[in-house]
Parts: sequence; structure tokens; C-alpha cells
Amino acid sequence: SKPTLQIGDLRIDLEKRAVSMDGRLVSLTPIEYDLLRLLAVNEGKLLTHPTILREIWGPAYREESNYVHVYISHLRRKIEPDAARPRYLLNQPGVGYRLVSPVSS
Repeated sequence: SKPTLQIGDLRIDLEKRAVSMDGRLVSLTPIEYDLLRLLAVNEGKLLTHPTILREIWGPAYREESNYVHVYISHLRRKIEPDAARPRYLLNQPGVGYRLVSPVSS
């Protein structure tokens, strides 16, 4: 696997666990990083709430989709140019989330 993922202006160094947006380093908690990495390595793929919960929090967590919402909103505030109109972290209501490379407007 590649040591660095580049999705739009988002850059994730998998070896250093370092994330930058548009050249600026973004400070993430371990769970925020793990969630972003999971979405990034599955770029463009819709990941369901149960899948995300199992991968990040473990098999005991099945119903806690509010965890996912909370951490996605943290990530949006940190990486989205406009958190109110996300271009990277997109949700499919009631299903899950995907990380995409934004279309240049």
C-alpha cells in the first residue's frame, strides 16, 4: 500500500499518521485519524454505519451510529473548507459515509 494518500487537497501520510489539507497540517485525535484513514483507503466507496463502527470501535458496537455522526462532524470542521457544505465527507442519510475527491467548481 502507498505510504501517502492524496484525495483532492487532502493528504494523509500513513507512516507518520499525519494529515494535511491544502498544505496545512491538521491535528486529529487517534479516532478521528482512524476514521479518516478508513474512509480514505476506501475512497469513493460507501461505508455503512455498522462497518465503520466495527472497524473503528470494534464488534461490540453495532447500534452506536451517533458515534459515527459525532466524529464525522469533528472531521468536517477540521478538513472541509466549508463544514456546512461538505465536499469531501459525504453522507448517505441512514446508510453511511464516503470520502470523495471534490469536483472542482
